[in-house]
Amino acid sequence: MTAQPGAHIKALDGFVDVLASIPDEAALADGDGLTFYGRLCAAICELSAVDRAVIFRYDAARRKVRAAGAHGIDISIFEDGFYTVETLAAARQALAEDHVVEITGGIEVPEQFAPLISEAGVVVTPIAAGGRWMGVVVADRPAAGLSESERDMLWVLGKTAALAATARIATFQAQRARELEARLDMAREIHDGVIQRLFGVSLALSGEGALDEEARARCSEELQTALVDLRVALQRPLGRESRPTQTTLADELRRLGAEHPDLGVLLEDGDPAAVPAELEPLAQSVLTEAVRNAHRHARPTSVRVRVGDEDGAFVLEVRNDGVGERARRVSGMGLRLAALEALQHGGILEFGERAPGEWQVRLVVSGGR
Repeated sequence: MTAQPGAHIKALDGFVDVLASIPDEAALADGDGLTFYGRLCAAICELSAVDRAVIFRYDAARRKVRAAGAHGIDISIFEDGFYTVETLAAARQALAEDHVVEITGGIEVPEQFAPLISEAGVVVTPIAAGGRWMGVVVADRPAAGLSESERDMLWVLGKTAALAATARIATFQAQRARELEARLDMAREIHDGVIQRLFGVSLALSGEGALDEEARARCSEELQTALVDLRVALQRPLGRESRPTQTTLADELRRLGAEHPDLGVLLEDGDPAAVPAELEPLAQSVLTEAVRNAHRHARPTSVRVRVGDEDGAFVLEVRNDGVGERARRVSGMGLRLAALEALQHGGILEFGERAPGEWQVRLVVSGGR
C-alpha cells in the first residue's frame, strides 16, 4: 500500500470512529479492553501496509506489560509471557527516539513472536506522548518495506492511540484529586470539631486544683461528644483504596519474581490463591510495595512471603534479610498509605525490623475469610 494524498486524514477519521466507542474503565475490566484494542489493531492494519499487529501496553490493573489487542494473529499466545522494553530491542528504540522502527534480517525474540514476524522483518510503532511511554504496536513488515509516507502514517496512528490513553490517565488523576479533597475535608472536620474539644478538656485538666462535680461532668460530656464526632468522621475512607485488579496475589508473586530475579522472591508458606476476593487489591498492593522497598533500600538474599489464616484473620507476611542502616531510616510512604487502607478493612499493617538485619511487613485483617 502506498499512502496517497489525504490518506493521513482518512486514517485519523477511521481512528476517531474507533476511539468514539472507547469503553469506560469498568467495561475494560470486564474484558472489553481486548475488543477495543483489537479494533485499534484492525484499524492500523486496514489503514497501513501491515497485515498483522499486536498492541503491547502497561496494564495498571495487572501491574505488567501485556498484549492488549491483536489483529491477524491469535492474542492468546502472548498471555503467559513476561514482557519489558528489553524483550524486543526495537521497542526501546522506537519509544526513546519516538519514531517507527523497521528491523530486517535475523531477529532474536521469544518464540511466541515468531508468527508475528514476516520474512521481511518486523515494524515497531511507539505509543507515546509528552515523554510518557504507554506501549508499542508490533506488526509484520511488508515485503517491500515501508515508504516514508507509510512510516509517517503509522507514527500518526500511534500518537492518536497515545492521545486516547492520555485522556484516560487524566480522568483517573481527576478522580484521585477529588479523593484527596475529601480527605482534606475530613482532616478539617476533625480539627474543627474533635481537636478543639479535646484541647478545651486538656486546658481544664491542666489547671490547678481539683475539679468540682460540674467541671468533671462537663469534661466527660465534651469527651463523649468528641468521640461521637470522631466516629462520624472516620466513617469516611481514611486513605486511598487500591484499584480493582484483574490479577491475583499468586500472579503478582510470579510477576515480581520474574521482574526481580536477584531478590529471590519465594512463597515460603501458604496458598496465595486463598486470598479473600475483597482483600486481593490490598494484599497485592502490600506485596508490591514490600518488594519494591526491598529492591530500592535493601540488599536481600531472599524475600520470603507467607500467606495464612490465624484465628480467622487473613495474614500476609513479607520478609527480607538485607536490611542496612539506610533501610532503617526509610519511612515507606507507600506502606503508610497501605496501613490507612488496611484500617478501612478492619485490619492493621505493621512494618519494621523484626530481627537484626531482617525487615518484615505484616498485614492482618480480621474476618478476612
